[in-house]
Amino acid sequence: KQWYQRRVAITAGGSINTNLSELASLFNHLPCFTQFKTMRRMIFSRILSEVGWEKTESDGHTDSLLRSMLIGTLGKSDDQEVVSKCHELFEKHISGADQIPADIRGAVYSTVIKCSTDEENVYNQLLSLFEKTDLHEERDRVQRVLGSGPSAELRAKTLEFAISDKVRSNDTPFVIAAVGHSGWEGRDQTWKFVKNKYLMFLERYTGGFLFQRLIQEVCNGFTNMKMYDDVKDFFEKNKAPSAERTVKQSLESIKLRSGWLDRDAE
Repeated sequence: KQWYQRRVAITAGGSINTNLSELASLFNHLPCFTQFKTMRRMIFSRILSEVGWEKTESDGHTDSLLRSMLIGTLGKSDDQEVVSKCHELFEKHISGADQIPADIRGAVYSTVIKCSTDEENVYNQLLSLFEKTDLHEERDRVQRVLGSGPSAELRAKTLEFAISDKVRSNDTPFVIAAVGHSGWEGRDQTWKFVKNKYLMFLERYTGGFLFQRLIQEVCNGFTNMKMYDDVKDFFEKNKAPSAERTVKQSLESIKLRSGWLDRDAE
């Protein structure tokens, strides 16, 4: 029975989080988002208590994925127990006393920079981890969380970092997208950055898959017709070779999300 309940928690937890993440991206700029985070804490804290923070011999691949998802989601939801635990693990990791297990490291990094009282210090510590390692997996973990925090200045710094020679060009769109996924402010800031650097992106990716992915990741999350008009107007004036379909799909997504919010926001 206990094994069965654990498997149900794993399967259901992943599905629930996928749907709630979509909702979170829709109204994370509204006052009701505080209550939404409370609901997420109620749902996922119990599942994390079932899964635990550490690997067990019976763990499968899905257990590791779920553990990381739960820690990351609860961190975004301001679960103080999880936030405190992440800070504790991070401090030990930085000091060299004890390494954070690889399967939860990205979630811990993300939580710490989102919830730190000294974001700039954490940012610099993460940047130091990035520069000290040659492992691409670890570099990728770090570069995808650098722009996750609430500081507009550090998000701007991360966007510039993303197009520097320190980041592989194949990784750049995903680092930029991560800044956009940090919240509505990060989304607006990222879109302005992409517009300002558009010709550089066009030249760098010559309209290939990564160019399409960049447009999709940056534009899909908007939730109002004002941004629909802004995106539409921009690409009418600045053509996107081989990405016309991506632009069209992004505009359709914005329109759908705007309609959904207009209908259900109350």
